Amino acid sequence: MDDDRMDERKKSAFVAVVGRPSVGKSTLVNRLCGRKVAIVSPVPQTTRNAIRGIHNGEQGQLVFVDTPGRHRSGKKINKKLSSVSARSMEEADLILYVLDASRPPGQEEEDIAADLAPFAGKTVAAINKIDLEGVDLDAVKRFLREHFPPGEGEGRRDVEISALKKRGLDELLALLFSLAPPGEPFYPADFYTDQDVSFRIAEIIREKAIAGLRDELPHSIYVDVADLEFRDPGPAAEGSAPQKRLWVRAFIVTERESQKGMVVGKGGSRIKVIRVAAQKDLNAIFDWKIDLDLRVKTAKDWRHNDALLKRLIDR
Repeated sequence: MDDDRMDERKKSAFVAVVGRPSVGKSTLVNRLCGRKVAIVSPVPQTTRNAIRGIHNGEQGQLVFVDTPGRHRSGKKINKKLSSVSARSMEEADLILYVLDASRPPGQEEEDIAADLAPFAGKTVAAINKIDLEGVDLDAVKRFLREHFPPGEGEGRRDVEISALKKRGLDELLALLFSLAPPGEPFYPADFYTDQDVSFRIAEIIREKAIAGLRDELPHSIYVDVADLEFRDPGPAAEGSAPQKRLWVRAFIVTERESQKGMVVGKGGSRIKVIRVAAQKDLNAIFDWKIDLDLRVKTAKDWRHNDALLKRLIDR
C-alpha cells in the first residue's frame, strides 16, 4: 500500500495514561470514552489495574489504558502497581501524561518525568484541573519544557484540560489522533471497554466501599466476586419483555478482623449503603437487573500475599 493510501486509513493506538496519584486520570478516561470505565475516588491510588477504555471516533479508535498512580514506595503492593504502569508505558503506541495544574511539580513529578524520558517521542501531556482557582499553569509548562523540550519542527505536545468540566478534550483527542499510526480498530465499534463482568462488578463495589472510609482502610480492602448466576426473571409487566436477572454473591475482604465492623457499620448500616449504591450503578451499566448479595470477610495480611496480588493486579 503506498503512503497516500496509508494516510487515508483510519488510525488506531493504545494510549497509556500515566501520572501521579489523584491527578484525575480515571475521570479523564471516563470522559474520553463517554461511559464509566474506571472507578473514581478522592482516595489516592484507587486504581490497581491497567483499565482499558475505548474511544471510537471518525478518525479511528484509541484504546486508553488507565494505570495506577505512579508513587515511590517500598510496600509490596505499591511496587506491583508501579510495575503495571511501567509495562503499560513500554507496550503503548502513545503515552498520555496527566499533570495536576493545582499542585506544583515536586519530587514525585521529577521521578515520573525521569521514567518517561525514554518515551518522550511518544508522550503527550494533559494539564488537568485548569478550572480550579489558584492554578499555576506557568510552573507546569516550565516543568514540561525543561523535561520534554519539543523537537525540531515539532508542534505543541501539551493540552490544557478540565476532565471534570469536559474542557479541552476535543483538542486532546485531535492531538492524539494526529500522532497515532494508521491501523484497523482493535475492538468492535460498539465496545467502550473490554473488562469482564466479574471485574466490573468488583470494581464498582470497591468504589462504593471506599467512599467514606478513612485512614488506611480504603487500601486494606479488595472485593472478591464469588458467584454469578442468571436467574428466572419472573413475570414481566404487561406489554414489556421480562428483564434478565443476574444474581451476584460478593465479599468485601478486609486485611484484619478488627476492620470488618467499620465496613459493616452499626446494625449493618454501612454495608447496606454500599450494596444499594453499587446495585444502582451496576443496573445502569448492564442490561440485566442485578441482585447483589454482599458480605464481609477477612484475609489476614493479604497485601503481603504474592499469589493473591498477582491475581488481583495482573488481570
